[in-house]
Amino acid sequence: MLNDQNEIFHRKKYGYRGHALRKGRHSVKGCVYLLTTVTWNRCCLFSDWRIGRLVAQAMREAEEHGLAKSYAWVVMPDHFHWLVMLGDCSLGGLMQRVKSRSAIAVNRISKQNGKVWQRGYYDHALRHEENLRETARYIIANPLRAGLVKRIGDYPLWDAVWLSRKNDILPGDE
Repeated sequence: MLNDQNEIFHRKKYGYRGHALRKGRHSVKGCVYLLTTVTWNRCCLFSDWRIGRLVAQAMREAEEHGLAKSYAWVVMPDHFHWLVMLGDCSLGGLMQRVKSRSAIAVNRISKQNGKVWQRGYYDHALRHEENLRETARYIIANPLRAGLVKRIGDYPLWDAVWLSRKNDILPGDE
């Protein structure tokens, strides 16, 4: 979330209204969504892969509890992308759980007590004609496009259910 002065500036200049992102949001069990959220003030908290793994653990726990089926994810230094099929909860409930659990873990490990995530998140419901595999490839290629690695296999904070480093050509590994 932006501080008060920044929020006023963004509202005036860009018409930014964070609450407007939530208008028209639907949570449909069994629907596939691409979810994205960013860290507080875009701090690069997850440049240390050991801290980034805490976000991955929160995603895995949500999946173990039947809240979502994870298809692909990548944790970038200041945000994450997650391709999921929604399970037994709402989008808001899923994101609240993952963000809350990961924030508690990050603060515990880093011996801090501050905000980890900005309010809200972006979601995109995939249409039937959108290709899951291509969307997953796009997600996991984020570190490559950002110039963090030369080969996606060198980046430690990603996973996709059907991509194997042996059996599939990953972006940047051609």
